[in-house]
Amino acid sequence: MKFRTLFIAALFVTFSMQAAPAAKSSSCECGPQQFSKAFTKVAKQASPAVVFIKVEINPADNDNFGGQNGQNPYAPFNDEFLQRFFGFQGKPSTPQPQIGQGSGFIVSADGYIMTNAHVVKGADKIEVTLNDGEVKTATLIGADPHTDIAIIKMDAKDSPYLKLGDSETLEVGEWVIAIGSPFQLQASVTVGVVSAKGRQGLNISDLEDFIQTDAAINPGNSGGPLLDLNGNVIGINTAIVSRSGGYMGIGFAIPSNMAQNVMDQIIKKGSVTRGFLGVSLQPVDKEIAAGFNLAKAEGVLISGIEKGSPADKAGLQQGDIILEYNNKPIKSLQSFRYDISLMNPESKVNLKVNRNGKIMNFTVTLGTAAEGNSPAVISQKLGIEVENLNAELSRQLGYTTGDEGVVITKVKPGSPAAMAGMRPGFLIQAINHKKIVNTSDYEAALNEASQNKRVLLLVRNGKMTRFYSIRID
Repeated sequence: MKFRTLFIAALFVTFSMQAAPAAKSSSCECGPQQFSKAFTKVAKQASPAVVFIKVEINPADNDNFGGQNGQNPYAPFNDEFLQRFFGFQGKPSTPQPQIGQGSGFIVSADGYIMTNAHVVKGADKIEVTLNDGEVKTATLIGADPHTDIAIIKMDAKDSPYLKLGDSETLEVGEWVIAIGSPFQLQASVTVGVVSAKGRQGLNISDLEDFIQTDAAINPGNSGGPLLDLNGNVIGINTAIVSRSGGYMGIGFAIPSNMAQNVMDQIIKKGSVTRGFLGVSLQPVDKEIAAGFNLAKAEGVLISGIEKGSPADKAGLQQGDIILEYNNKPIKSLQSFRYDISLMNPESKVNLKVNRNGKIMNFTVTLGTAAEGNSPAVISQKLGIEVENLNAELSRQLGYTTGDEGVVITKVKPGSPAAMAGMRPGFLIQAINHKKIVNTSDYEAALNEASQNKRVLLLVRNGKMTRFYSIRID
């Protein structure tokens, strides 16, 4: 039988107890009984600060969980699966309030709670159930869809709470504990080990650096903490890989260091700002390396530069290959984007660049990543990523040397582009009647379209050409 693996965004947040000791759990050498007591101690300490979250969404004035023309973007995964994983009670033909649920944990004595952005997305009403059964109303303070982290708040004084630990010190093979409310079973505790760190390219969220664990994570765990044996929260339980919709041994958590950065900004100002370089990038694979006469595939290629951006002002050019930043070799495009995004605006970044075989150094003062309708944001809203059409892509996709445009390399599931029927391999040849030859044209056209609520794309698929009109607000 042929199975299809599904990546499900079921995000979760994790913190450590206020009184948690700083020692590493890996230093503990004890017998089975003492080892078991370590799990018991963490569960007793952390459970009072873990909450069950219930949200009510009115589909009449909110289409966050709907799709184009009222279609369900999760329909390919079937309605029963959606109900089991996210807790929705179905979507009747006559719009009625939808009920969603997840987990969260208290991060301050006065009632701030961390959870996943998707858990509270579009919520008209948020209720939290405490470990003792008390139900309280909460309000949304802010959410960051790029990391799927949100902060809500309830009225409280002297509430038990958890602190974020240092996820950088986490080691593969280390024991971890997940706490949450799978299938509405509040304060459920599961244990496992860290299977891997730094997982990226999963298309679960825009900024990814996931901790992989085999601690059982199930529908409803979204937003709950992942802790080490000392009670330090080192991750936010976020997603699962499953063929059935339930636990199959592969779960992902947002690192606590990323969560700390997002939480601090949201509580302080209600939003998140990030460092901005102003470039479009693509990985340097073997084909690109050969085309640039490189000895090996390394770094990231600048395929486009926004006019007036920090990169433009620093003198970077299209075709430059960034090899290092702040004396650190670039491991992957995703890790470079992630590290830049965590830097504060006005930070200075030293870049080592290969320009036509000559090694050069540049210092760039980062700007502030726009959260409005910049070309990058519009592209994210559309749910697509593109690359220049080169000879290799033309050969693979069946285009000719005379064809022009940018190739769609990724389409995010459930996005407006996906709902419109666009797929990887399609060739975008015009945007709002503006001819597109390369990624610079693509970004310029999107910049001009930033004031419109719709983008009109002329797209070719093989020998077929058609227009797509996609709403972007």
